[in-house]
Amino acid sequence: MTVLTVNSGSTSIKLALYDASSADDPVRLAAEHHSGRNLDAPALLRAFGAQMPSAPQVIAHRVVHGGTRFLAPARIDPEVLAAIAELSPLAPLHNPQALRWVAAARDVWGEQTPQVAVFDTAWFANLPRIAAEYALAARYGVDQGVRRYGFHGLAHESLWRRWCSSRPDLSRGGRLITLQLGGGCSIAAIDHGTPVDTSMGFSPLEGLVMETRSGDVDASIVPHLQRQLARTADQVIELLNGESGLAGLSGSDADPGRLVADPSPQAQFAIDLYCYRIRKYVGAYLAVLGGCDGIVFGGGVGEHVPGVRARALANLEWAGIVLDPVLNDAAREGEARISDRSAAIAVHVATTDEERVLLRAAAALLRAPVGSPLRSG
Repeated sequence: MTVLTVNSGSTSIKLALYDASSADDPVRLAAEHHSGRNLDAPALLRAFGAQMPSAPQVIAHRVVHGGTRFLAPARIDPEVLAAIAELSPLAPLHNPQALRWVAAARDVWGEQTPQVAVFDTAWFANLPRIAAEYALAARYGVDQGVRRYGFHGLAHESLWRRWCSSRPDLSRGGRLITLQLGGGCSIAAIDHGTPVDTSMGFSPLEGLVMETRSGDVDASIVPHLQRQLARTADQVIELLNGESGLAGLSGSDADPGRLVADPSPQAQFAIDLYCYRIRKYVGAYLAVLGGCDGIVFGGGVGEHVPGVRARALANLEWAGIVLDPVLNDAAREGEARISDRSAAIAVHVATTDEERVLLRAAAALLRAPVGSPLRSG
């Protein structure tokens, strides 16, 4: 049984092919990672398919926003595609990309090849009500689908699973804070395997400062900028999504690794604000969890930029968080513990493996009868 995973992000695509004959020990046969905003999806899939001995038996796609409807993976059909499209205004950098890759895969391998959508929001579907709801009247809040959905669910689940494998002494991982830092950034508080809070909310715009996204802003900024810039609300949201964050703050660069190394005052201010927002959320989630057993960094920035990790967790010795500067600087590839051995809270770097989560969903699809609801494993 061969499974193709298609992990489309706002600025990249990850393709991987697995032999999933053994559900417990799947074998990765090939993988590619491409960066860019306007990638030629059909061409890349055809080139990747040329490496395969045969067509994939199932294709699993990461889809960022599933709203209140998709609380588990779903077989992709016209109705599901329409629902994903309806949610695109809430994830404008992501859901349209996923739809583009679904269409490209259908063009390359035909409609007879089953495709499944796996939703980032599903991991956070059962957030406690106190964390999931905004302070809005129900008639224009939850009754209108306005709630905190959470995103990067596949990544946070993957980081939690990696942590659990390294800490079998802790029941279901104990109390954990996970940080997924890439083009988009989010942080989650996980209590013994159950997500209890996360930084992204109604859309992937809320929360931490990101490469081109603002993160948390006062809602009154939107109508203010409408008036000041003579823009529509949608155009202001486009600014907050595409021209803000590190790119907007620095005025030149959105890459945290380059900004850490750039001595210019504006670059240093941008990265300081980026890391300050992370540190503030870490403090909040220590309060939510009542302390924690571990912190795990993942994602392209979390895995590869020691300077961001050091600044983000600076001055937290009072909380039991102390990095070993030598271990932290050495952790630029792969998995490692980067905290001081005497620190009360262990800090790890882990490789985010969203593809394994996609693979489990695809395996569940093949086991389930047609029309059956799917649950992620």
